[in-house]
Amino acid sequence: MTMHSATLAIDETLRARRAAGERVLHLGFGEAGLPVPAGVAAALAGAAERNGYGAVVGSAEAREAAAGWFGRRGTPTGPDQVLFAPGSKALLFALLLCIPGDVVLPRPAWVSYAAQSALAGKRVIGVPVPEEAGGVPDPALLEGELARARAAGAEPGVLVVTVPDNPTGTVARADHLREVCAIASRHGLAVIADEIYAELVHGDGRSGEAGSAPRASDHLPERTVVTTGLSKSMALGGWRIGFARVPDGAWGRRLRAELTGVASEVWSSLAAPQQAAAAHVLQDPPEVTAHIARSGALHAAVAGAVHAEFTAAGARCRAPEAGFYLYPDFEPVRPALERQGIATGRQLADALLSRYGVGVLPGASFGDAPEGLRARVATSLLYGDSAEQRWTSLHAEDPTSLPWVSDALSHLRTALGDLTATT
Repeated sequence: MTMHSATLAIDETLRARRAAGERVLHLGFGEAGLPVPAGVAAALAGAAERNGYGAVVGSAEAREAAAGWFGRRGTPTGPDQVLFAPGSKALLFALLLCIPGDVVLPRPAWVSYAAQSALAGKRVIGVPVPEEAGGVPDPALLEGELARARAAGAEPGVLVVTVPDNPTGTVARADHLREVCAIASRHGLAVIADEIYAELVHGDGRSGEAGSAPRASDHLPERTVVTTGLSKSMALGGWRIGFARVPDGAWGRRLRAELTGVASEVWSSLAAPQQAAAAHVLQDPPEVTAHIARSGALHAAVAGAVHAEFTAAGARCRAPEAGFYLYPDFEPVRPALERQGIATGRQLADALLSRYGVGVLPGASFGDAPEGLRARVATSLLYGDSAEQRWTSLHAEDPTSLPWVSDALSHLRTALGDLTATT
């Protein structure tokens, strides 16, 4: 039996503590934490009477909008290559069911990949990420790990890459992704490219074109499936809008047919009002593109400020490059932590929560070594407790100076300073 998703569990725990009157700093859950633009809300409301099931793959309107959306981002796509679902999470699981073979994951990786692989009866082959950025296996280690996995009886068939990455908040380097795709091609692996954060790259993205992330489909177009959705870029997680792009060609057509079969038996179709909202968003109207640009700037500013707090406390931490995550490593301050009985990531997360009301997730939840003093930190729920505060954060020239954001940073600074004090 699978366990409750670690990310959902900590969200429920922290919300319950807050409802009970405790002061908590919610850094555990990757909800984008922003309000809905008026035009997007109107598109949903205007479709409220669309109460029929509709086509399993999605409406022609939504699929055409998604095809155009991919095309404007450099990936020509036909509507018949697109399939909608209630969240990209459902699509990821359906893909793991449909594509044969065991699953190769970067380590660390988002919590649900390994859990879904287990539900699908597949082994997980974890490969450490490069030092520079997460989201892809280290190409220098990948072939060796594949050989060891096969010697142990595994049958690798699927490689999952996350570009940009959750949990590290970084963007895989273009040369690493290219090398990994070349290895996947040589070994007959299919690639699932989770691109849910691709619209939220900070600055120049550190790789690929300015403001963009590199794409696996550029390097292995005939065997790469892309999953994405509107949960992160538009903060519509509760609306559950996900979609996938299967490759053109015989393999892609067979996969789409199998995915459609799974979808028909599991979720039937994405709710019609959500499809109408998706069709609106995916046409890139000015209100939407401006909203996403402001969201990206807000995520970058707050993640950067939180990063500074962790590094000031002595943790090693890659600078945030996309989305709203950090992955600090407290190994440099291990002696101070071990004097307090903290020797693992789980103990670190427990101490932060029990002593200071700071909620983070241990690296072990993401497949990392349990003895590592690493944690995944999400910064996207620091933008305010009300819609008014969140709108203010979204439009602020310096969101870190807003009282609710600066108070959160002060709370974190105090907690980290006390936790890592050497005397």
